[in-house]
Amino acid sequence: MARTGITSQQLRDHVSKLADEHPPIPMGSVDFTVEDPGAVRDRFAVMFDYLARVELEVERNVAELDALLPHPTEEDLAFYRGVWFEQEMQHGRILDRLKAELGLPPAEPLTVVSGPVRALGGLAHLQPIQDVVRCVYYFTGASTERQAVLAYSALIDRLEEMGERALVDTVIHPIKRQEPGHFAFYSMSAAMIVPALKPWQVRLAQLI
Repeated sequence: MARTGITSQQLRDHVSKLADEHPPIPMGSVDFTVEDPGAVRDRFAVMFDYLARVELEVERNVAELDALLPHPTEEDLAFYRGVWFEQEMQHGRILDRLKAELGLPPAEPLTVVSGPVRALGGLAHLQPIQDVVRCVYYFTGASTERQAVLAYSALIDRLEEMGERALVDTVIHPIKRQEPGHFAFYSMSAAMIVPALKPWQVRLAQLI
């Protein structure tokens, strides 16, 4: 997060590059062949359910962002309503399809925006508060994406040990490949906004 000198144009270019170079993964490109369905199901059922649910919950996440960022920047809107939403939803659909192939029930993502989020969104119409909310959004997003990369990396290692090449090559690795670009967006955005925050805004961001 130590980068400085990021401009809005750089952010726009980054989002455009993500859209061009990392479109949603086509379902037809995925090979759901599983060499040992029982072993994969026994070992990873809980993880696959969690990952599918989290990815599919981006629909609720976008609704939360619409509430929390009543006056989003052009870059934020292009990222979270365009690139991020489409990529992550497809990740969720693929993982949910994998669950079905393993005989597991579909994921049940949360869909309701909570009252506290709506209340904070009401305050975010005030620009100083919205700047704080944006700061929290960027740091939370960066942390989440970093954890996602680590989780998918560990999953790849375990599946490779089991000889599940189709899952590694056409499911998990393509999903993992799209996450670092999200991390970069949050990191670049945070580098832009944090230096402009006043001390009280920084303290408030730490409390949220």
